[in-house]
Amino acid sequence: MNRDLTPEISRLNCENAAAMEDLLTLFGQAFEDAETYGGARPGRPYLERLLDSDHFIALVARQDGALVGGLAAYELQKFERERSEIYIYDLAVAQSHRRQGIATALIEALKPIAQECGAHVIFVQADLGDEPATALYTKLGTREDVLHFDIQPTSAPQS
Repeated sequence: MNRDLTPEISRLNCENAAAMEDLLTLFGQAFEDAETYGGARPGRPYLERLLDSDHFIALVARQDGALVGGLAAYELQKFERERSEIYIYDLAVAQSHRRQGIATALIEALKPIAQECGAHVIFVQADLGDEPATALYTKLGTREDVLHFDIQPTSAPQS
């Protein structure tokens, strides 16, 4: 693989729903979780609305026209100050293109978007044991060890 190729990074908008579908496929492959990213995929109108919203950011990386990476992030507007934070929800690079600086390029491309919307920080989570992600994010930012909890929006039936 030619490591001199600089990826072309672009932000998706409502006219790029097909590219968002491709990004969902890439996420499913990269995370080995095709069911989550393809089992109940949103329809085109939903993706167009999402991509047209102010709070959702989707960036893709292409080399020679092929999708090789991407990220999905959300702007979280804060209540205690007039500012926001950017949360990187998913970031993935195709297996064949890893360790070429694509993930770093995606995060670097996110920085001016974050500045434009007044974000004071970009944050991301990594799973314990995911050493490549941990190494990448440690290189780019300050590590905080926290616990993550999933709370279901509906009450579980009592047994």
